[in-house]
Order: sequence, then structure tokens, then C-alpha cells
Amino acid sequence: MPVFQSNISAENTELGPNEAVSLALENNLNLKKNLIDLAASGYSEKRLWSEIFPVISASASTGFTSPLFSGDGFELNDKTKRNSIGVGINLGFNAGTVYSIKSIRLAHQGNLLKYEDACNQLSIQVTKKFFSLTAEKDNLDYLEEIFNLAEKQYERNQISFRNGLLGERALMQSRLSVENARYNLSAAGIAYTNNLGEFISMLGMEQDAKVLLLGVVNITKIDANAESLINEHLPKRPDIIRSMQEIERLAYAERQSVMQNRSPSLNLSMNWNTTKFDPFTDSLSGSAQLTIPIDPWVPGTSRSQTLMRAGDSVKKARMDLTITEDAAKNQIRSLAALLRNSWDSIMIARLSLEVAQRGYQLTEVGFRNGTVESLALEDARNNMANARQRLLQSELAYFNMILDLSAALNIDWKKLMEIYGVPGEKE
Repeated sequence: MPVFQSNISAENTELGPNEAVSLALENNLNLKKNLIDLAASGYSEKRLWSEIFPVISASASTGFTSPLFSGDGFELNDKTKRNSIGVGINLGFNAGTVYSIKSIRLAHQGNLLKYEDACNQLSIQVTKKFFSLTAEKDNLDYLEEIFNLAEKQYERNQISFRNGLLGERALMQSRLSVENARYNLSAAGIAYTNNLGEFISMLGMEQDAKVLLLGVVNITKIDANAESLINEHLPKRPDIIRSMQEIERLAYAERQSVMQNRSPSLNLSMNWNTTKFDPFTDSLSGSAQLTIPIDPWVPGTSRSQTLMRAGDSVKKARMDLTITEDAAKNQIRSLAALLRNSWDSIMIARLSLEVAQRGYQLTEVGFRNGTVESLALEDARNNMANARQRLLQSELAYFNMILDLSAALNIDWKKLMEIYGVPGEKE
């Protein structure tokens, strides 16, 4: 009986990497939170007229005016009552308003970029987890083959022992090999089940959902040209765009502050109110006020220093952009170099697996002929299993570097592979 049995059945939901990413994007709660922010900034961006919309207020009051100790004393009647209704409109104009409008538009663009970047990052995480699980499943299948080999060898050894062709020590060692293979398979099966459960939760599916992951990556050498990739894709990186937007936002804030503090402001107001209804009387008043600030033009004043600090913020943001660009270039160069060097480890791992498989075949023949001990056979089988695991790990690490490089370039990983003439994946 096999130690690990998967949940594969006719009722399983088949998932490729694209379907897994779509489910994660649809059900991720953090993305839904980002959508709320995006909708709010989009609402403001479509109603820029609100920045110049006048302040309109309505008022109603009731009260009384009466002597207390003089005259006839306190009285509360129609003559002493005071009721009023009023409407006021106040409209202010300042040259800084135009930059306030531009900042609102920029804020919406920033939220849109934040949402798109979050989608890209989640897609990378899901893709990494997906192919990590497929590698685990391949390893699990291989460990089951190793277990079956050990079990069959133990059955043959039992026959040889009963016929007096094999010693008791060799038989016991063969049984120990079976139990070790059983344990390794069971441990790997439990780990795979737990990791699959975490992945299902990441996709927003029910925890008891049964899924079958379908996807194979073509691991082929990619000779990435770092400088070419930097020149073409660096300006499209989200962190670079965010830094540029921050410079633009601070520049708008600086100009808005300058205009609000140094330019004249015009305030128009109009009020209508009535205090008597019988007979009806009302009044309409209006005013226009032009305010010209003086102190912001005087060096060293509080508002002058505020404007100076706003300009310093723009300078620091430009320096931050340079730092971000340098870090991004170093990241791309490092990943490209690691990608080239990691190919050698894959070639070594593939050769090691070939050697281990051939070594096991020869050792098994020698064991049957009585020229090789059971310990040597077990070692050869373990070497074959370890070589297979190293190859899976090397290929998975190489593919993860491709994902990291595509994320650093802000492009789809399949597009990156197509740039170098490599098909992305087969589902």
C-alpha cells in the first residue's frame, strides 16, 4: 500500500498558473482594500469642480430681547421675540487652487499605480507558490518510486533469505531501507498537503477544496543582458514611477504653498436674511475682499521659512529618485548575473542525477550477483533520491530568479522568456 495518497479524483478542480493567479486577484482582501482607496480617489478626480465650489450655508434662529429690571420688567411676547432666517454664499479665489487640483489627479494616478503593483506582486507570489507545489508533487512521486523500489527489493531479499542465498543482516538492512523510504514519503506528503492548504487559502477557495495543479515550466538557459533590460524597462518600474510622482506631488505642493501664501486672494461673499415676517422685511449684503500678504515676502519670517522647507523637500525627493534608480539597476544586474551562474548548477544537478541513476542500476546488478552489500545498494538508492531532489531545487531556484527578474523589470515572466526565445510554460 502506498504511504501517501493524494486527493486526485474526478471531482478535483484543475488549475493552471493563469487560473490560480486569476482566483487570487479576484479574492484577495488587500486588493479589495486598495480598490476602495482607488474608487475614493477616482470619485474626487472626477469632481475637481468641488475645489472652487462656493461655501453655501443656511441659518435659522429664534430668541428674545427684553429688559429685566428696567421699564415694565421681563416680557415675552411678539414684540420681544426675534426670529431670523438667512442664506450665505462665500467664494474664494487663490492662484494655488490650480495646483490643488493637479495634486488630486496625481493622487488618483498614485492609487492606480499602487493597485497595479499590488496585483503584479500577488501574481508573482502565486506563480512562485504554484510551481513550488508542482515541484513538491514531482518529488513526492519520485519518493514513492523510491519506496516501491525499496519494497520490491525487500520482497526479493526475503525470497533469497528463505533460500539461504542472503544473510539475516542484509535482510534487516533491507527492511530498514523500506521503513526509511516510507518515512521520507510520509513526511513529504504531509508537507505537501499543508503547503497545498496554504495555497488554497491564498486563492480564496474553501479549505476542503480539492485541486489538481497543472503546469510545467520549460527550464531553459536565459542569457539576460542586464544593460539592455535596464535601458528598456527601468523607467516602467513602479518604485521609479512612484518616486517621480512624489517629486511632482512635492513640486505641486511647493507651488501651491507659494501661491497661497504670496499671491493675493479674492474673497466674495453674499448674505441674505430676514428678521421680520409681519410686516416682512429682509436685507441683502455683499462684499469683495482682496487680501495681499506681506510677511511671506520678508526673508526669515515663519511663512517664508515654510516655503523654503517646501523647496528642500523637492530636492530631497530628487535625491531619493537617484537612490531608487541605482538600487534598481544593481538589483537587475545582480539577478541577471545570478541567472547566468545558476544555469551551471542545473547542468551539474542533471549530470549528478544521470550518474546516480546509472550507479544505482550497476549497484543493483552487483547486489543480485552477490558482489555488493545491501548497505551499498541503499546508499546508491539514497544518492539517486538526493540527486533528484537537488535537480528539482536547482530548477525551482532558477525559475524563481526568472520571476524575480521579471518583477524587477515590471513585465510578465512569460514575456521575459519569450524575449530570449524560450516558451513560457505548458499547461
